[in-house]
Amino acid sequence: MGKENIWLLVIWISLAKKCTGFSTTTEDTVLSNTTEWITDLSDIQSKFSLRTAEIPDDDLCYIVPGQKNTISECQFNLEAKTFVVIHGWTVTGMYESWVPKLVSALYEREPSANVVVVDWLERASQHYPTSAAYTKLAGRDVAKFVQWLQRELHYPWEKLHLLGYSLGAHVAGIAGLLTNNKINRITGLDPAGPGFEYADEQSTLSPGDALFVDVLHTNTRGSPDRSIGIQRPVGHVDIYPNGGTFQPGCNLQNTMMMIATSGFQNMDQIVKCSHERSIHLFIDSLVNKQQESMAFRCGSKEAFNKGLCLSCRKNRCNKVGYGTNKVRSVRSSKMYMRTREIMPYKVFHYQVKVHVFSQDQLSFTEQPILVSLFGTEGEKEDIPFTMPFLNSNSTISFLLTTDVDIGELLMVKMKWDKDSYFSLSDWWGNNKFRIRKLRIKAGETQAKVIFSSREGEFAYLVRGGGDAVFVKSKEEESSQKAERRHKLKMNGSLFKGNAEGTSPPK
Repeated sequence: MGKENIWLLVIWISLAKKCTGFSTTTEDTVLSNTTEWITDLSDIQSKFSLRTAEIPDDDLCYIVPGQKNTISECQFNLEAKTFVVIHGWTVTGMYESWVPKLVSALYEREPSANVVVVDWLERASQHYPTSAAYTKLAGRDVAKFVQWLQRELHYPWEKLHLLGYSLGAHVAGIAGLLTNNKINRITGLDPAGPGFEYADEQSTLSPGDALFVDVLHTNTRGSPDRSIGIQRPVGHVDIYPNGGTFQPGCNLQNTMMMIATSGFQNMDQIVKCSHERSIHLFIDSLVNKQQESMAFRCGSKEAFNKGLCLSCRKNRCNKVGYGTNKVRSVRSSKMYMRTREIMPYKVFHYQVKVHVFSQDQLSFTEQPILVSLFGTEGEKEDIPFTMPFLNSNSTISFLLTTDVDIGELLMVKMKWDKDSYFSLSDWWGNNKFRIRKLRIKAGETQAKVIFSSREGEFAYLVRGGGDAVFVKSKEEESSQKAERRHKLKMNGSLFKGNAEGTSPPK
């Protein structure tokens, strides 16, 4: 575990230890086999505020289940989509700052929509195990609310989208489980882990809770049932940005800077940096429509970090957030992506495959490499990468990302930087590798390009030396058809149609 994460882990462990006795069982009436309870609105404790684009940070109008007049008083739009936002556990008993930000972003993307914020603050501000147990009661409240809307207004189920953060994700899942009809979509924003990692599907968010369930996992560091966010997949599509364990910008340096500027009163925000990133990634997908991030299906984050999973064939890639392609499968689809540390979070993914060989038997580990990319739309120089190994006559595959849209890739430079470690071989050794070709695949466009040395048969990668320069090979394998098919799928009529509906199970 890196030093930059020790402080965050220590803080969270004190909370996680309190959850060992948490049980997801509550009153039998919550999950009763009968359906009569769902029409009894007398015991609803949660509140449902229809917020506006003009005042996203205040609850000015509540829709009260059982009081039909509140629907018109709050100017509920029958023809539009409805987003139901569900907060998670809170230490202060108040809404967190992300709530109005998400409300504003939803209205920016869907101006005519209804954005309803669920207030279950009283139950959510208890000791964590108590609040975790209350998710069933809060979920029952939400189920009664949406069921009442449908019953009173004949409101279409396909227009309902629940968004739940942390404990709120499980509230959304339980609500979806309890309704008589399937809710169209539930988005889980880093669903809470402690007490839920090994719980059954009736107690957690799960694929059966809606026609489509998508999940962002952003803080799964630690042992199972001790990580802030749930580690196992709980949706049709489960996306693990940056491996899902820890997010860029949430390191020790940023933590110490926040403490220095604001003291320890914002410690909860420091702890939740990676946890809350799930919300901001979704907000990013709403407000930066032209810079939507991509995620790729992969068996493990280790394989993804080698660049081995950048295929878009058979729904192996997908847009992240609001515009995701709603593909359902029998098994949960685990997907990975990388991001920047600030919004917009989008980066471009490249697999670089290189074969190195040398006259002498050389072997190095953890070597610093700088890669520069030059294309038709831009360039990005000196992208740092740590090569896990450099051995004589070996093939290496690694993932490279850049926040600059390079366009069509034309030239690549690779430099073997000299680290601080002093070796006698630097004085008289031959620390030089030959490279004949580079093979590069662009994840976002699916283009595959072969690069060869710009001068001579080989380019030379020399420790502490200059750039090895590669240009498009005359033997380049054409991938234009694959690239065109990919663009049509992600942006054409096929995708647009699928984005509104849900693909059948495969």
